[in-house]
Amino acid sequence: MGNEAPRSRSPLPLPPLPGQTTWPWSGATGCHAPPSRRFWPSLSAAPPPGRRGQAVPGLCRARRLSPSAAMASLLPRCAAAARRRFLLRPAPLAPGPVRAASQALSAALVRRGGLVGGRWVETAAAFPVQDPASGEELGRVSDCGAAEARAAVRAAHEAGAAWGRLPAKERSARLRRWYELMIENKEELARIITAENGKPLKEAQGEITYSASFLEWFAEEARRIYGDVIPASTKDRRVLVLKQPVGVAAIITPWNFPSAMITRKVGAALAAGCTVVVKPAEDTPLSALALGELANQAGIPAGVYNVVPCSRQQTATVGEVLCTDPLVSKISFTGSTATGKILLKHAAGTVKRVSMELGGHAPFIVFDSANVDRAVAGALASKYRNSGQTCVCTNRFLVQKGIHDEFVEKFAKAIDKELHVGNGFDAKTTQGPLINEKAVEKVEKHIKDAVSQGASVVTGGKRHSLGKNFFEPTLLTNVTTKMLCTQEETFGPLAPVIRFETEAEAVAIANAANVGLAGYFYSQDPAQIWRVAEQLEVGMVGVNEGIISSAECPFGGVKESGLGREGSKYGIDEYLEIKYVCFGGL
Repeated sequence: MGNEAPRSRSPLPLPPLPGQTTWPWSGATGCHAPPSRRFWPSLSAAPPPGRRGQAVPGLCRARRLSPSAAMASLLPRCAAAARRRFLLRPAPLAPGPVRAASQALSAALVRRGGLVGGRWVETAAAFPVQDPASGEELGRVSDCGAAEARAAVRAAHEAGAAWGRLPAKERSARLRRWYELMIENKEELARIITAENGKPLKEAQGEITYSASFLEWFAEEARRIYGDVIPASTKDRRVLVLKQPVGVAAIITPWNFPSAMITRKVGAALAAGCTVVVKPAEDTPLSALALGELANQAGIPAGVYNVVPCSRQQTATVGEVLCTDPLVSKISFTGSTATGKILLKHAAGTVKRVSMELGGHAPFIVFDSANVDRAVAGALASKYRNSGQTCVCTNRFLVQKGIHDEFVEKFAKAIDKELHVGNGFDAKTTQGPLINEKAVEKVEKHIKDAVSQGASVVTGGKRHSLGKNFFEPTLLTNVTTKMLCTQEETFGPLAPVIRFETEAEAVAIANAANVGLAGYFYSQDPAQIWRVAEQLEVGMVGVNEGIISSAECPFGGVKESGLGREGSKYGIDEYLEIKYVCFGGL
């Protein structure tokens, strides 16, 4: 190993795109450019339609450049090398406003193309984005493939040096502005989430607040990346430790939190000085693209934030490119454990840094000493948020025999009283649809298996009368550890309750899973609280709490639930390299 040549991060030749070297770029508003500006052959060209007259950070136009803007002007010069390889042509006319359940989405934030090097790019092929509540098509989005993914990586790589050298204060200001724009556009962003994901509008609004909080948090953390000075062993030396950005980070995100899962990763990466290529889930690309539009408005320079949406058919190809391209230094993925293992194998070839937030199978333990009413409230929030489609939602309820019947009775009443299934745009809705038919079928499979082995349906248990992807919130009792719903993640509105007798038995059942993301328990016994909190084999524990996520706290799991942590002061370390510097001869 000592004789190995150092791994090169120099640019590799970019393979030609299909159909010669033309690239169908689109303008920011999707309108035709004026004839005199139809092609943008140089950096002195006009900004995209709809942005004329605004200062576009990083385009290095001669007028009104502050000292910090002058430093940022290095970015487009790098990105321009890639842009000049392509002949730019006018974008097609923008379609009309997207509609979902009679609710118009903001035309200013709905984008159809990928975002590469600061520009909107459309491909010959497109894939549909559907409303899971109605099955209606919301619109079609560019189906990016390997060529677009490589172009995005190249743009990120070429923008990286200047972004990383930008003063931390300046990076902080750009992230802060991005946060402010998210808050200003909260309602529009929430509608996009409800349209493509189906979650109730109030939940979507909560997600936007949560999502924006990561940009706010990491805007502040950008200025707190501290190195170190180590006392040397000899008097003629000084020993320093520097923290530097790892480089280009590939960000692969799921559909259940289409905004927050992006900002939790991207906020940390950009604060550290990295650039990113985001591959959003094929079910929910509109949120990622809306964030890209706001990033442009916030002055995030071209090439720093790139998005390559793609269909399910292209996902494997794009994922492999992002995990194997030598210009990518870091992979951050949230999704299933099975997919995470595939990405780890791809990343191993070039020994990339990885963060993985994978599957969960969260236990929710209610001990005899618990406040039952508080436990029921916590159970309702933990289980049925986003219709049970979260990686940290409870998948197994373990209730001690002394309060088992009381808990089940109160839980069933709370489900019937508090939960309302419907379209996410309806004000009274608390339970939207599942993401697709496959998700519904998995819930049905788990219920059928449990009932066939002796479980009882207390409430729910079948598809909702609304049809499509709607399912009734379901509660099962007489559940055993041999049933499928206690052995794998359901990812739906199913609450199976297991009766247990002793603390040791509950902990053993909880720890029997090969994953360990989150765990919850309710108890009023201080000694028991310490024992169980320390013994649960999970990365996060909620004690008398059913909702535990926040920007300030480290998010991540153990076992096969992943690697690394996101959020908190620890999250930024995932995007930093530690460099030791020894000054001698002093």
